[in-house]
Amino acid sequence: MGEEKKGFFRRLAEGLTKTRNNIVSGMDAIFNGFSDIDDDFYDEIEEILVMGDIGINATTSIIANLKKKVKEQRIKKPDECKELLINSIKEQMQVGETAYEFEKRTSVVLVIGVNGVGKTTSVGKLAGKLKDQGRKVILGAADTFRAAAGEQLTEWANRAGVEIIGGAEGADPASVVYDAVCAAKARKADVLLIDTAGRLHNKRNLMEELRKINRIIEREYPDAYRETLVVLDGTTGQNAMEQARQFGEVANLTGIILTKLDGTAKGGIAVAIQSELNVPVKYIGVGEHMDDLQKFDADTFVNALFLADKSGED
Repeated sequence: MGEEKKGFFRRLAEGLTKTRNNIVSGMDAIFNGFSDIDDDFYDEIEEILVMGDIGINATTSIIANLKKKVKEQRIKKPDECKELLINSIKEQMQVGETAYEFEKRTSVVLVIGVNGVGKTTSVGKLAGKLKDQGRKVILGAADTFRAAAGEQLTEWANRAGVEIIGGAEGADPASVVYDAVCAAKARKADVLLIDTAGRLHNKRNLMEELRKINRIIEREYPDAYRETLVVLDGTTGQNAMEQARQFGEVANLTGIILTKLDGTAKGGIAVAIQSELNVPVKYIGVGEHMDDLQKFDADTFVNALFLADKSGED
């Protein structure tokens, strides 16, 4: 485990302190307070998970999985369930290797999300990560709706050392995408990362815009591998879930970037979103620096959530 990863784990564990205090102290009380594994015991665990924003859907699967393991392993003592529970949560969140296929192929990655969730920053950080992996990246600044988005993205592009194709404020996003696709083909880019506007309150416009953008990519760049990531703010809990659901209605989401997991009591939402929407959390963000966006790893995340003293090295 590299220094960068270790530092990230530490920041993640620190960032999840509030969530952990919410969930883990309650859990420990249950594991130590019950003498038998009975329905009440499971109900209490269920309640804590739901209160910890892990969501009804995921909680139901986690509890079912736990019951199965307890039965198979003939476990009698509540305090022996802790590890099983942690492993059930990890299983619930496995992302799978194919999740990052786009990093290896010639691809177009659309990033969507409402303003204020850290979308443009995430695009910049992702560009930096891909560049560090030796990929040739071009950024498309198609969020022409928000005045500062283009400038902000240009700043990140410079920081990451990648090219950026942008349009004037108020330009047609689809024309920016067209220019960016042409540039990506001409310069043989590996990954074209496109920052798009996210205006959920006007869904019809957003739908139209995304449809237009998708048509251009399909027509001009049919061989490109497609990825659509939605950026959600982890601090908003159930609201993030609702946004993901709404974006899922207008776009074919392939993954989630969950930001601002530092200092939120709602970190459990990462488990819920994945389970409810069947869209994997692929990256998580815990701060402002370039390396504060990392691939989501279920083991690391759940360890940070439950076992703050482990440095995520097992």
